[in-house]
Amino acid sequence: VLFSAYFAMQVIYARRKYKISPPETTGHPEFERTFRAQANCSEYFPIFISLLWVAGIFFHQGVAAACGLLYLYTRLRYFQGYAEAAQGRLGPLYASAWLLWVLLGLALAGLLAHFLWP
Repeated sequence: VLFSAYFAMQVIYARRKYKISPPETTGHPEFERTFRAQANCSEYFPIFISLLWVAGIFFHQGVAAACGLLYLYTRLRYFQGYAEAAQGRLGPLYASAWLLWVLLGLALAGLLAHFLWP
């Protein structure tokens, strides 16, 4: 929630800085990158929370929490990189996608272990 609030506040600051009133989503390139970075992070948040929750319940809380913290860090780096330049988002984007795949694997392993082995 704190990350979502931080990202939203950055969009508000960019709107003020570049004088772009809601509901406009176009304008200065720096505003557009900040807005898009916030939207992208918001779009992936439900997927992240769902995978984190299932992996934590059915696999292992500590491992899931570590992956979750790494994911949040990579999304913060993604947001910061994208706000500066579009190319700055690529490394953190790949890292966060990899972590989502890891969480998916952990969730599936935990579910299979729970339901297939007594």
